[in-house]
Amino acid sequence: MIVADTDVLIDFLQGRDPSAERVSRELERGMICTTAVSRFELLAGARTARQQQLVKKLVDSIPNLPLDAEGADRAADVRRALEMRGEGIGMADSLIAGIALIHKGSLLTRNRRHFERVVGLALA
Repeated sequence: MIVADTDVLIDFLQGRDPSAERVSRELERGMICTTAVSRFELLAGARTARQQQLVKKLVDSIPNLPLDAEGADRAADVRRALEMRGEGIGMADSLIAGIALIHKGSLLTRNRRHFERVVGLALA
């Protein structure tokens, strides 16, 4: 399963390749999902009525992995481990990583520099 990060979904909405092409391909295959955190980030960032409509259509069309207790606990482990090494990645990215890890998904992101620090997280 491919877990799409916020940045590649923004690229998809804006038609920016190579992310847009990859997201499109995974949508066709039915192999892509995102997280509740990315859903929040996308909806919060949509400024105009048109952007809100496009974002809502996208996030409603793909499965959203929830931030539940297990995901939150795993995200806390990720954040704590990275901060102890002086390599923090921020709260939202920690949450996304925790969710992807518990669901054993491969994270599709342009922000590889942050996420490659997370032990055990597969990147697509």
